[in-house]
Amino acid sequence: MAEEHEHRLYRFKGTAEGLVPFFARVKESDLFILASKKLEDLALSELKRFRREIEDWIEKHPEFLSSYKPLNIIEGCPEIVAEMYRAGKICGVGPMAAVAGAISEFVGKCILREASEVIVENGGDIFAFTKRERKVLVYAGESPFSEKLAIKIPRKKRIGICTSSGTVGPSMSFGKADAVVVVAQKAAIADAAATAIGNLIRDKSDFEKATLRAKEMPLEGGVLIIGEHLAAWGNIELTVP
Repeated sequence: MAEEHEHRLYRFKGTAEGLVPFFARVKESDLFILASKKLEDLALSELKRFRREIEDWIEKHPEFLSSYKPLNIIEGCPEIVAEMYRAGKICGVGPMAAVAGAISEFVGKCILREASEVIVENGGDIFAFTKRERKVLVYAGESPFSEKLAIKIPRKKRIGICTSSGTVGPSMSFGKADAVVVVAQKAAIADAAATAIGNLIRDKSDFEKATLRAKEMPLEGGVLIIGEHLAAWGNIELTVP
């Protein structure tokens, strides 16, 4: 656990000043949290609540779990489920493509009721609100760009920064990108968009098609990486770690 903690803290190298690190873990959800106050009990209870709402919904509506295509929102669903429906619809993917980002944001917003700053990472999908400009390291597997670039987190702005990869981690992707990093005002949309864009990339020749698709979505911007090739678009700022 100590080695994992140190590795994940490194993702926010130079960013964690003034913030306290802690975890919240339930089943597949493994949240690494940096906040102005240590609120482990709150984070864990809210994570359990949101997971229960999603799991209960899946039990009643199994297509919510299995669909790779957008689904129409069903009246009366929990707000986190509605957010996933909306994100899937916007980005052209199934609602579960937004699950990690949605959980990051919903837990993060609960923490912000008692803390002034928070960064929640859920397997590379991040929700952040900070009072000062901070950075998040870009991890792209075996690419030479991996851990050599960072994206600036704007100050005093709620933001989602989510990553999809066809070569790293357990997330489902039909593409071959080492990293598709997407920044959006909502983490659920960033998560779903990263999946949708990542599905389009087999090699560098797909970058133009992928960026054109990205510009059709309500995103701040993003980064595409495959091997030694990189493309970036939108209103984001890349920097060194």
